[in-house]
Amino acid sequence: MSCLSFPAFRCIAIGGSLWALLPALALATADGPDFYRVVGAEPELAVYAEPDAAAAILGTIPTGSDCVRNLGCQGGLTLEEFTTLDEAAQAARLREKPRWCRVEFKGLTGWVPGVFLREGDCYGLPDE
Repeated sequence: MSCLSFPAFRCIAIGGSLWALLPALALATADGPDFYRVVGAEPELAVYAEPDAAAAILGTIPTGSDCVRNLGCQGGLTLEEFTTLDEAAQAARLREKPRWCRVEFKGLTGWVPGVFLREGDCYGLPDE
């Protein structure tokens, strides 16, 4: 059934209601920050072909680098584990299931341990 069979105000109301839901849908699919900053890896952070420290190293990212694009993470603590487990249990869980993030930095794309990433920024660069 098309909007032509409804009074115009109904089509506007329905369309406006659907438009209002779009920000909530975008938030629901978010996976962390858009960009990271590299911390704690001295002097550089190795970038791996797979989310595994035994995988091939594709290159490195200098410590302190910002503008490291987040392409998604896996592993790490769930919200329930983060809020219910004590620190010792959290540490044990992270050893079992470490967090790895796929990132892109200056044309280099690969996997890095999430422990070396903090929310960063990339001011002045256009989104792709």
